[in-house]
Order: sequence, then C-alpha cells, then structure tokens
Amino acid sequence: MEPNSEAGRRDHLQTLERGLVVISAFSHAPTPWLTASDLARSTGLSVPTVRRIMLTLERLGYARGSANRFALTPKVLGLGYAYLASVNLTGAAHPHMEALSGELAMGTSLATLDGTDVVYVDRVQRRLVTSNLLAVGSRLPAHATAMGHVLLADLDDTELDHYLSAATLDALTHQTLDTSARLRGRLDTVRDRGFEIVDQELEIGRRSAAAPVRDASGQVVAALALSCGIGDFSVEVIAGELVPPLRRTADAISRELGHLPGAQAASFS
Repeated sequence: MEPNSEAGRRDHLQTLERGLVVISAFSHAPTPWLTASDLARSTGLSVPTVRRIMLTLERLGYARGSANRFALTPKVLGLGYAYLASVNLTGAAHPHMEALSGELAMGTSLATLDGTDVVYVDRVQRRLVTSNLLAVGSRLPAHATAMGHVLLADLDDTELDHYLSAATLDALTHQTLDTSARLRGRLDTVRDRGFEIVDQELEIGRRSAAAPVRDASGQVVAALALSCGIGDFSVEVIAGELVPPLRRTADAISRELGHLPGAQAASFS
C-alpha cells in the first residue's frame, strides 16, 4: 500500500508518527536531557503535545523525567534491536567481520540505507577509523560514503529519483559528488564493478571501500566497508589488496542470509 494513497492516509496514526518524531529528535540533540520546549522547537510540535508524548513514554519506561526535563532510557534500544533481530543481519555478519578485521588488522563496518543516510548497524573496531566517533546507530550522508554508493546503486530508477529529490548533496570536501549527474555517473560505475572506493569525499585524509551484502532475493540490504588514512594505502592498493577480501567477506555474509551466487538483482552486473 502506498503511504500517500487514500487508503494509506486512512490507516495513518498521527499520534504514533508524532511519538516517533519526538524520539528521533533526541538523536540530534547536544544533550541527553531536553525540555518540552526544546523538543517542540526541534520537531515543530506544540509544547503540550510534546509533554503528553514524553509523559506517555515515561509511563512505558522509554523515558525518564526530572525537573521539567526528559531523557530517553536504554529501553529505547529495544526498538532498534527488534529491527536487527528481524533480519538476522548482524548475527550473520559479525563473525565474518571479526575474521576480516583480524586478517587485515583494520576496522570494519556494516551499514544500511535509511532515507538519505547510511546507518551503522555493526562495527568491529581495531583502531580509530575517523576523527568522529562512529558507533552503532551513527548516520552519515549516503552521497559522500562508499557504503552509501553501494546501497544507492541497487535502487531502481524510481527509488533513486525519490532519493535525489530528498537528498541535499552537500560538498563536504572538494572531492564530494555534489550534483545528481556526478552521483548518477558514479553509481553506474559501482554497478559495473560491484564495489566502491571513496577517496576523501566524506572527510579529508580518509579513504574507504565498500561491497554489497545481499539477502535471499538478491537485494542489497547492507554495505560492508573498511576505512583507512590516505597515508596507509593508496587507492590502487585498496583496489588490489583490500577489496578482494572485502568482497569475499560480503559474499560470505550474503550466503548466510540465503543469497545464491548468480541470483543477484539486475542493478549490479
């Protein structure tokens, strides 16, 4: 059912939508404790509405309140774990990621596409990967990451058009693909070769590579990635020495999810 169809609108629960919007607002806040006014400003909802939502979350154990301020509780993590458990993605991937990180002495990451961002769903860290702390749940703009390019390359034309209409292709460095034409061109390359290497498009001084992870239907459900400093490996070495074990590991995870070689979707050759 299309969410914007008449039937979709009829089944839409605005209260649930508002509750999820308020929960999501905490992920962008500079402090874990927020007032109803803080949340109202960041969500566009009224203060009384926000207050009712937070009091409901508090009664259910998803939030706690003190002196007119609110914070989420660890119970909220269960919402994310419910998703991970439903696809068995991290359970299948993590042992393979550990093995790859041990083989290459590098950290590895697993991410999925959510809107215009990639979201980290698992990490195996061997050393500092970037100047920013990227934990499970962290988000990065898809257009500037190797993981994002791999995930975007599997979208069909309609899905990619929708992404491009919603995304802000900010130039995070002088290397970032900041136009639709440049990004589309890169995605064609990713589809042809079956992996991606990004050279300082997200952050100056960092390079990364990613390969697709597929489910039983052949759809790309995640991207497996590694990252290094520009002084560690050249793009040529990444392509010749790091990408082959990265792709083998992504294929092994795909087999764990039921993917059969040769059954991949048409997006990738």
